[in-house]
Amino acid sequence: MTTPLDLAFVRARFPAFAEPSLQGQAFFENAGGSYACAPVIARLDEYYRRLKLQPYYPTAASTEAGEWMDASYTRLAEYLGVPGDWLHLGPSTSQNSYVLAQAFGQWLQAGDEIVVTNQDHEANSGAWRRLATRGVRVREWQVEPDSGALHPEALWPLVNERTRLVAFTQCSNIVGAINPVAAITARLRAAGVLSVVDGVSYAPHGFPDLAALGADIYLFSLYKTFGPHLGLMALSPTLVQRLPNEGHFFNEGVLRKRLLPAGPDHAQIAAARGIAEYFDALDAHHHPGAAPAGRAGRVRQLLRGTELALLPPLLDYLAQRKDIRLIGPANAGERAATVSFLPLRQEPGAVVRALAARGVMAASGHFYALRLLQAMGLDPARGVVRLSFVHYTSAEDVQLLLRALDAVLGAD
Repeated sequence: MTTPLDLAFVRARFPAFAEPSLQGQAFFENAGGSYACAPVIARLDEYYRRLKLQPYYPTAASTEAGEWMDASYTRLAEYLGVPGDWLHLGPSTSQNSYVLAQAFGQWLQAGDEIVVTNQDHEANSGAWRRLATRGVRVREWQVEPDSGALHPEALWPLVNERTRLVAFTQCSNIVGAINPVAAITARLRAAGVLSVVDGVSYAPHGFPDLAALGADIYLFSLYKTFGPHLGLMALSPTLVQRLPNEGHFFNEGVLRKRLLPAGPDHAQIAAARGIAEYFDALDAHHHPGAAPAGRAGRVRQLLRGTELALLPPLLDYLAQRKDIRLIGPANAGERAATVSFLPLRQEPGAVVRALAARGVMAASGHFYALRLLQAMGLDPARGVVRLSFVHYTSAEDVQLLLRALDAVLGAD
């Protein structure tokens, strides 16, 4: 039985819900960035007031600053199901992906092959495609045009003895369908092929269990999982050592600096521990006395279970309208709470502006998935309307959205 979420408890831990300027509005653009939780904001505030200096020196404040940073890696790793030395925190997922691709570009040989998709955010596609200039053959795993779905059976004919890496997304930031990552990565590993999974659009909806997913490299953004503006990249120390050093030459022996050309953002890394502290509080409130060992799984269930209860009214409403094209599955169980549609009689941008006037914060555009829209026969310049929410969204927010959609879209 799914534990119901105590929404009042949750919202009390997100200062945005007490912000006067945000009152009376429903936030449906979480795919672009979530609200930050209170523990993250508190740690960032304290770090800037008390510990904003170079960390890891022997002075008391400097030592404590370094301890705060170390604790973030340790605590986040507990929820992700991997050792702390797998985690690398950089400015963004886009930059992490670019640096990673540059490292692979030196490691791969001319004639080696990689596979990318046309469903991904450009961060996990464009950086890899550029390796074609170095003699790497880039093959494209293409979506089904009507649905925008990636079908695994379309991948396997692209994989051969020359394939070294497959980069794909766990969940499209437009289609919303959840791809079967574990099954794909297991088959790739058996074939000796590395997997690079972009989890940015899935992570807020069920903080990932990286051990279960089995990706060799997994990336997502902490600012979309209630934290500071950082990108997290997880990969084993063994794989890091195989890749060329992208950092300063004198830091080559420091694994955490090999894929971080610039210095780390000390304050934001130190504050990232607040995500884990929020999850701790969430679990303790909903499962008092439960064993810590199952905490990560229980939190995932709270995040995902809450959204599954809220998705059907929105999907049902959009599916029955004949004046819009719903992008992605109409079944809540097959997707994350990122729902896009194309209005057939209005411009997406105009719909979003009209929703904003009615207290609904949404967005329109191609959301850096321009290749996906082209593959589906949609105009990237027009884009689509995107509605995205997470566990702190209320049933009342959804009803406000549906009333606003009725008013903006008009009679069907």
